[in-house]
Parts: sequence; structure tokens; C-alpha cells
Amino acid sequence: MTRILPGILAMAAIVVASNILVQFLFGQWLTWGAFTYPVAFLVTDVMNRIHGPAAARRVVFAGFVVGVICSLIGSRIMLGAPGEEFAAVPLRVAVASGVAFLSAQLMDVAVFDRLRAGRWWRAPLASTLIGSALDTALFFTIAFSASITLFGAQADSAINWAWEAVPFLGQGAALPLWVSLGFADWLVKLTLAVLALVPFRILVRKLSPHSA
Repeated sequence: MTRILPGILAMAAIVVASNILVQFLFGQWLTWGAFTYPVAFLVTDVMNRIHGPAAARRVVFAGFVVGVICSLIGSRIMLGAPGEEFAAVPLRVAVASGVAFLSAQLMDVAVFDRLRAGRWWRAPLASTLIGSALDTALFFTIAFSASITLFGAQADSAINWAWEAVPFLGQGAALPLWVSLGFADWLVKLTLAVLALVPFRILVRKLSPHSA
């Protein structure tokens, strides 16, 4: 456990920071959390390269537990004026966050492990791209899609702002706002997946000189 403790602490810090920063907008189509959350894939990939898939999965599960705790705390914090209170972390968003995080990170571990014998950049790039796409699709669909009704009317009322029809990214056809938010989030993940190759290479060489 000691050998993966730095990874667990890093993952926990990223999850906590992202849960906080996702509540603050950066421009019109992004939240600040879009820039911190993708770093979780970097942590998973470094742990996978150095310590193997089993250790990487333990780091992922530790991050998942931290995320659940943060969501439970956020669901108890009420915001708004008296009579119009709403949870800081709505139920749908909390469930979407947990499902997306666990599914995407475990997918990342599996893809990385399958490609680990190839060129050094192939496994982290492919696993992050696939994991990021899965994360974005699951999170925004579960959290905001009007086609999902299993959470009930009360839960839907907390996120119905995302159903407003607006031009796609401000200039395309009119679509629900959450579609633009999800697409912009995915573009950030794609960009950071490429940029993360530099710190991945540096960290792997520093922490495990004999790793490829």
C-alpha cells in the first residue's frame, strides 16, 4: 500500500478539487473542473506503468470512495433562499459522477494494460482518449439527459436548466445546453490527453528509470 500511497493521495486531491471546481464556470461552455478532472487519467496511467493494473485499480477505487464521500457531503449542503433551497450536489449529478468516474478509469486501466507492450506513448494516449470519451458520454447523459426519468421529478427540477435549447456552442443548431457543455468538456479532455504525454514520460522516467 505504501508504494501506491502517492497515487492515492494525488487521485483523492484531484477528485476533491474537481468536485469543488465543477460548480464554477470558465467562460460559457466549460467549468473549471474540466481542467482538473482529466489529470486523474494521468495518475492512473503512471500507476499502471510503474506498478501494474492491480495497483492502478486500487488507486481508482480509492478515488471513487473519495468521490462518493464528497457527493454525500455535497448532497447535505443546501443552497438558495428559504423555501427555494437546493442541494449543492444534486442526486443525478452525484450518481452520474460516480458511475462515469469508475467506468472510465477502469476502462483506462484495461486499455492501457492491453497496449503496454507497444511504443511508450501508445498506451497512455489510447487509454486516456477512450476513457475520456466514455466518461463524458456517461456523465452528461446520466446527469442531464431529459430521456432519463428514473430519478423522479424532484431530482429533475435541480438540473432542468441544462435542458434549455441553445445554439450548439453558440452558433450551431438549437440543442439542449448540456450537449454543448458535454462536447466542450470532451474537447478539453482530448487536448489534455495529448499534453499529458509530457508529464507522463517525465514521471515514469523519474519514478521508475527502467520502465519504457
